Amino acid sequence: MTVDPQIARLLADAVAKDPRGIETLSVADARIRGGSAPVDAIVAFEDVAETRDVNAGHIPARLYRPSAGTLPLLVYFHGGGWVVGSVKTSDNYCRALANASGCAVLSVDYCLAPEHEYPHAADDAYAATRWAAEHASELGVDPGRLAVGGSSAGGNLAAVASLMARERTGPRIALQLLHVPVMDHDFETASYRENATGRGLTRAAMQWFWGHYAPDVARRDEPYASPLGAKDLRGLPPAILVAAECDPLRDEGRAYAHRLRGDGVAVATLEYPGMVHSFMSWSAVVATARRAFVEVGAALRERLG
Repeated sequence: MTVDPQIARLLADAVAKDPRGIETLSVADARIRGGSAPVDAIVAFEDVAETRDVNAGHIPARLYRPSAGTLPLLVYFHGGGWVVGSVKTSDNYCRALANASGCAVLSVDYCLAPEHEYPHAADDAYAATRWAAEHASELGVDPGRLAVGGSSAGGNLAAVASLMARERTGPRIALQLLHVPVMDHDFETASYRENATGRGLTRAAMQWFWGHYAPDVARRDEPYASPLGAKDLRGLPPAILVAAECDPLRDEGRAYAHRLRGDGVAVATLEYPGMVHSFMSWSAVVATARRAFVEVGAALRERLG
């Protein structure tokens, strides 16, 4: 398993710029740096037809609309290990995703750990999703084409919001987009061992993130923390699972897709050889990341109309 040469150069440049692992940083410094690897390449800025800051109940959010008319809606949760990241840092990503998919995107500024430990972010994700369904008309979206999605820790929150919606009183979710999601807290999978260091997101970084988000180790087994541990996935929304070959989280994403299929849930899997965890965030310079936006956008269009 070889990392794409373009990705390898980006990671080498990042290490030369700042060799510190995120696990050695304070939370404040980690937020200033912005993530596990200080890679300069980002998603290029794209214009969309409309952006608007809203309050999803008590939770700040930003709406991106790529065109006029009544659109499908993707409620999106950013990555960052539940500790770093924000609506602001994911702005370019959400613009690109809205344009690629034709969906309105509601980017949610859920509360972060360690100030707000598990399950606060999960509760925010569900509350924002429910709010979006209840306020579809003011957002200009079709509540019958409501999807949830997210990257990394945000993919975890999208899966959890889907579980909560199934087990509570809705809303009905048409699709879940799980992009390199955190599905479990097992640091001994083959993909963790193969990609423990040197590939952006590291095993030590994930242990640091989990330590801030769910410091009570016993609670990490709860399905709203580790969806892979849910006993029954029947009745969940269809899923698009995006995986990167050289990602510590690869195997738990694959395992969740396998569990969904086994419980009768339709899953489309997009896996990208040679890519690392954060590859789609580097689409300004990585051709495979640009292709992934096109393919993920097409998959959303196909399933949401």
